[in-house]
Amino acid sequence: PALLAATLAVAATTAQAHSTTFTGAFAPEATGASGSGSLSLEYDDDGHTLLINATWAGLSGMTTNAHIHCCTAMPNTGTAGVALAQASIGRLPDFPLGVLAGSYVKIIDLTDTGMYSATFLTASGGTAAGAEARLVSNLMSGQAYFNIHTSTFAGGEIRTFVTAAVPEPETYALMAAGLGLLALRRRRS
Repeated sequence: PALLAATLAVAATTAQAHSTTFTGAFAPEATGASGSGSLSLEYDDDGHTLLINATWAGLSGMTTNAHIHCCTAMPNTGTAGVALAQASIGRLPDFPLGVLAGSYVKIIDLTDTGMYSATFLTASGGTAAGAEARLVSNLMSGQAYFNIHTSTFAGGEIRTFVTAAVPEPETYALMAAGLGLLALRRRRS
C-alpha cells in the first residue's frame, strides 16, 4: 500500500505539471550564415508562460533582433510574420544585442497582449488568450520558429522550428508500475 501511494503521488504530481517542452537546433537561414545553437521552450498552460532558453555561437554579424515567427503554411518550412516580440520594442524583451555568441533565458507572460505583434494579436481575435492558443497550436504543429537576426543578415541569420519533446521512458515506466500495482491490489480484494 505504501509503495502504491508513493507511486500514485508521483504520478499525480507529474500530471499536474501541465507543461510541454519543445526543442530545436539553430541552423543557418541564409547562404553564408555561420551560426549555430540550441533552443528549449517550456510552455506552462497553468501559468500561461513560455520559458525560452536559447544559446548560440559563431554568428557572422552582431545580434540585432530575435523573436518567434508564426504561422507557416507547412510544418518545418517557410516563413511567417512575427508573433512573439514585445510590441513596444519589436523584439523579445532583454534579448542581448551586439553579440556574436550568447544565451537568452526568459519567462514570457503569455497573458500580456504587449508581448505579441499587433498583426498577430489582431489575427488571433485581439485577445492574449486567442494569441496564446494560436501560438502554442502552431508550436505543436511545427509551424512557428525562433529567429535571430544579425547585422550581416537583417532578415535572419539562424532559426529553428521546434518539436515537442517525447516524455522520458521513466515516465512511462512509472505509469505502468502504478497501473500494475492497482491491478494487483484489485485482484487481492
